[in-house]
Amino acid sequence: MDEGRLQAAFEDGVFVLKLTGDVRLTLCATLDQQVEPLAELAGLERVIIDLREVTNMDSTALGFLAKIALAVQGRINARPLVMVEHPDVRRMLDVMGLRSYVTIIDAPLAEPACFDELPARESDEEELRRRVIEAHRTLASINEHNRIEFQPLIDLLESQRQF
Repeated sequence: MDEGRLQAAFEDGVFVLKLTGDVRLTLCATLDQQVEPLAELAGLERVIIDLREVTNMDSTALGFLAKIALAVQGRINARPLVMVEHPDVRRMLDVMGLRSYVTIIDAPLAEPACFDELPARESDEEELRRRVIEAHRTLASINEHNRIEFQPLIDLLESQRQF
């Protein structure tokens, strides 16, 4: 599997988050770092999440994409656009119910002239556990299917918290 990468660009009011390769929980801290600044970004008019080069995404990464969509909800006029080609990635978006929070498109849009590479942020075990719980809580909050699916994992991870 190709190691996951994240890139971002902000140009003419459009924020583009481009993910490539195998996007897993190891990138959740980096994804999480995008949420709050994005929700407060001056001049933000549109959010595009480019998943065309993603080969696989785990549920933690999907949870942070949902968190991004929820963070800009009501802040911008349209739901975030998600470009996706891989059928398994599209299926995961559908199964998790993200279609209610994003608009999924096939056709590529014009890319920004320059992307900034987002370096993977390191996390210790407890921070990773906290972020995995947060991502799955976000997924569980968007529909009943996800709540039933992820509540046992959330409960298990919360019971293992270090005090």
